[in-house]
Amino acid sequence: MNCAHSSAKTAGVMSSTQPPIVIALDGPAASGKGTLARSIAAHYDFAHLDTGILYRGVAWIMLNDREDPEDAARAVRAAKEFSLEKIRGAAIRTPQVSAASSIVAANPGVREALLQFQRRFAETPPGEKKGAVLDGRDIGTKVCPDATVKFYVTASPEIRAQRRHEEMIAAGRETTLADVLADLKVRDERDANRDDAPMVQSEDAELLDTTSLSIEGAFAAARRVIDDVFRRRAL
Repeated sequence: MNCAHSSAKTAGVMSSTQPPIVIALDGPAASGKGTLARSIAAHYDFAHLDTGILYRGVAWIMLNDREDPEDAARAVRAAKEFSLEKIRGAAIRTPQVSAASSIVAANPGVREALLQFQRRFAETPPGEKKGAVLDGRDIGTKVCPDATVKFYVTASPEIRAQRRHEEMIAAGRETTLADVLADLKVRDERDANRDDAPMVQSEDAELLDTTSLSIEGAFAAARRVIDDVFRRRAL
């Protein structure tokens, strides 16, 4: 299963059996892809999945159950039994969960289980939605290489750091802009050069640079691309 979504047509109209539409957004941290993904999902009434919460979710479940994240077998079991309902309202962005998520993310069995979770979400969007929007690092390249529409959302490191810094200050976290920028650059390097599903722009993904775009501007640009694809599919 690779989230394949062919443009099946019958008598010049979209087939009633056509599989769900999948919109994939990849890109570095603080590029705006999460906000954009939520806006797209709301506008088209599609299901949305922030894939970045999955490893944190598994880590939180293990900690909440007083299990050791280093226990590979238990981590795989937690990943296979994972559901979004289990972490609804959970505090998954604490330093403890962050540390544990790094551990479980290095587990190949966990990665495979969560890969299948993402693909199931795309193939069968919850709530009987007609489409799904997934944002992450490797959606268009590994999770759903045959997604209906793909975006690679980016922005300059300085702008991304400024955005993240403002978010952290608003959340009451003490930090400096310089520290945030340094952290983002390290994270970009790690994500782009990891052996398993590195963060790269898919050849067939639309590049969306949000450096000089407002939230509304980025959404308008994305909508033009999506609507054009929808029109061509309906021909």
